[in-house]
Amino acid sequence: MTTIAIAAPGAMGAAIGAVLAQHGARVITPLSQRSAQSQQRAQQANIVDCSAEALCEADIILSILPPESALSWAQQMAPLLQSAVHKPLYVDCNAISPETLKQVAQVIESTGTPFADAAIIGLPPGEQNPAGPRLWFAGPHAGKLAQLSDYGLRIRVMNAENGAASALKMAYAGIN
Repeated sequence: MTTIAIAAPGAMGAAIGAVLAQHGARVITPLSQRSAQSQQRAQQANIVDCSAEALCEADIILSILPPESALSWAQQMAPLLQSAVHKPLYVDCNAISPETLKQVAQVIESTGTPFADAAIIGLPPGEQNPAGPRLWFAGPHAGKLAQLSDYGLRIRVMNAENGAASALKMAYAGIN
């Protein structure tokens, strides 16, 4: 069974986690520092509580959290990833600039952990958007994420370097 870690069970993270869980993935996130509302969203989405260290045991880590937290969360994860025997694929899905993405990638890749860039385009899956958003992936490890379509997500893999998906989401935000 594929295990996917979600950085934070906010509106988008919990909704994507719910789709993954409904389609057979084991979805985990640390809940001890989260609000009661986030804990409730995670429970409703069948996301399993775990320690921060256990995130490193996942196959894929999806960093979905407020954009201003993307770099600091990567910095918090770096020591755990550095000491982890298993290196999950770390995917930054946050609405950050390509410059910030480069900083996040540097922090993560310095631990020996593979990294991919992602753009989430659209509303969270749910009543307002039954099909869910499209997830665009870029970077040398992006092809490994095509398997997420087997877990209910609408996936597009870009034949592009890290930063291309971040540029796409910035352009999309500018259009809207």
